[in-house]
Amino acid sequence: MMLTDLKKQVEADLHKIKQQPSTIAIVACEQKYFSRKTGLLTQLLKGVKDLPVAQRKEFGEQANLLRHRLETQLATLKTACASGNITKQADLTLPGILPNIGHLHPLTQVAEELMDIFVAMGFMVYEGPELDNEFYNFEALNIPASHPARDIQDTFFIKTPIIRQQDKMKFAKDSKWVMRTHTSNMQVRMMQKFKPPLRCIIPGRVFRNEATDASHEHTFYQLEGFIVDENVSIGQLIWTLREIFRKFYKQEVKIRLRPGYFPFTEPSYEPDMSCTFCDQKGCKVCKYTGWVEMGGSGMIHPNVLKAAGYPAGKYTGFAFGMGINRLAMLKYDIDDGRRFMENDLRFLKQF
Repeated sequence: MMLTDLKKQVEADLHKIKQQPSTIAIVACEQKYFSRKTGLLTQLLKGVKDLPVAQRKEFGEQANLLRHRLETQLATLKTACASGNITKQADLTLPGILPNIGHLHPLTQVAEELMDIFVAMGFMVYEGPELDNEFYNFEALNIPASHPARDIQDTFFIKTPIIRQQDKMKFAKDSKWVMRTHTSNMQVRMMQKFKPPLRCIIPGRVFRNEATDASHEHTFYQLEGFIVDENVSIGQLIWTLREIFRKFYKQEVKIRLRPGYFPFTEPSYEPDMSCTFCDQKGCKVCKYTGWVEMGGSGMIHPNVLKAAGYPAGKYTGFAFGMGINRLAMLKYDIDDGRRFMENDLRFLKQF
């Protein structure tokens, strides 16, 4: 469906609801346009990746404006229905007001907000397998079996996974299967599937065989992002990170890069963001340094581009990874990441 046609359909549906407002009609309209799998607006935004690069930004902005307008209108109508402030003749055939049906988990809300930001910037959104072969989780990312970095990421190895026959045929017989330790397992897959210019993010759940504490979980959520094209530079990496965090935290931020080490990037950096809580004056969130660590990043290692089958020296790119749990903790000033997984309704109802 074209954007112009969808705008007309949205106006028609809003007009119909305003003529005979009801909570059921509003919820049905939300499902029609915002459902993650079948929503018309959701599908439209997912289709941004198929447009020519020159059209993606404007199309994404227009689609997001339509989404924002529809959300605002429906929220206003829903509030009016609940408070009884809509002036209309009594109609005994109208359904009653539905009870509260809950809302999205705060981690889901953060992930969807990030995806909206990236889609508006022309990125594709893909998901990947949580159970994967060690080739994509390690070897394709310049982490061979003898590499010491395998000890850094405590991995869940699976002895007898149920794997499709066609997947078994892709790998050596002695190749192992793991619960992915990062969403970077999709990086080479996407490069093999698409040719540059390529912009992609992969949000999803990852697994580490480590102890749980206030800042660590054995199961948590990450978002991997990368760009591959000709003449990609570190300056573009800095701008991209700054723009993402500026939109997500809704204020201007500064970005600095500290030298780091990741096998699949060279050079590698650990990006820091200026603390949004104290304006770099020093607080408990930034440990009184004025800066908050935001993940890992760097220029994609030539060996990774080689594993994807790209011509040597023709393309460059950068990649970055960020923890969705950590971004949510910073956004809502939460000091213990375990709260997200405790299913305490007193906590979840705040979102």
